[in-house]
Amino acid sequence: MDLVLLFCFSLCAGFIDAIVGGGGLIQTPAILFTFPQYPVATLLGTTKIPSFSGTSMAAWQYAKRVQFDRPLLLVTAVTAFFAALCGSSLVAYLPNHFLKPVMLVLLIAVAIYTYLKKDFGQQPHQPAGPVRNTWAWGIVIGGVLGFYDGFFGPGTGSFLILAFISLMGFDFLHASAHAKVVNLATNVASITYFASHGHILWPVTILMAVSNLTGSFFGARLAILKGNSLVRRFFLLVVCGTILRFAYELWK
Repeated sequence: MDLVLLFCFSLCAGFIDAIVGGGGLIQTPAILFTFPQYPVATLLGTTKIPSFSGTSMAAWQYAKRVQFDRPLLLVTAVTAFFAALCGSSLVAYLPNHFLKPVMLVLLIAVAIYTYLKKDFGQQPHQPAGPVRNTWAWGIVIGGVLGFYDGFFGPGTGSFLILAFISLMGFDFLHASAHAKVVNLATNVASITYFASHGHILWPVTILMAVSNLTGSFFGARLAILKGNSLVRRFFLLVVCGTILRFAYELWK
């Protein structure tokens, strides 16, 4: 029964993550509750392969219908890979609870801004700025959010989307598509670290990967079909969910 519930949670996580990120808000608490006897590093490592499989499906679906800025993606993703590798290597040595108050305040500000600014991410897709400046922002985004994803994780997809919109001039759909590819790089980095240190439950991760992949397929198709307005609503929903989770953990 526990594995059936975990399958269902992973399916929902893949669906939501494909649209706007934040699948970890569903998947991570589910596995922590199901297998409390295992170390946290092992459970976090086990969720990385399902996340990678679902994100791969979403990225493939977007690639068939959305134009990618490939040079920018390469710069951002490579930076994010090495930053996530550093972040994952510190999970077992440093407490990450100090990040939660900072993230909570930031997410509340993001939610309020997105809700009040109705055209945020709704404008035509018009990336702005010279190539050199754009690549510089890509390195900053990849470095900061790559490290954050490897070290802590929740909300990374939403932060990537926010960064691509506010710093690059993307609309929600293009921002979500590019965020998926960067997230692939951070997932590969985390899998590399956790697998090499024996922090993955292979039978469980394979089951979750199949489920996450299925959910991601339908989530990406829905996002592409419905466009920016749907992605914006899911963005707000996931950000609010992240706020509630962080607030609960801080209160507890």
